[in-house]
Amino acid sequence: MTNHVYKLLEITGTSSVGVDDAIRNAISRAGKTVHNLRWFEVIEVRGGIDAGAVSSWQVTIKVGFTLDD
Repeated sequence: MTNHVYKLLEITGTSSVGVDDAIRNAISRAGKTVHNLRWFEVIEVRGGIDAGAVSSWQVTIKVGFTLDD
């Protein structure tokens, strides 16, 4: 078994659809510039309100990725 060393990024994804979509948006975008993404942890969930209704979601996550050898 290989011993991994991980680096953490904290990022926030947004969506007008929901929490799951906000997470997927954040990971998808991070994956365009950071490789070896391995896991994520939800840190905080927030939402926007417009005219008395939920209008958007913001989800802050920590994303772990392995460092290159």
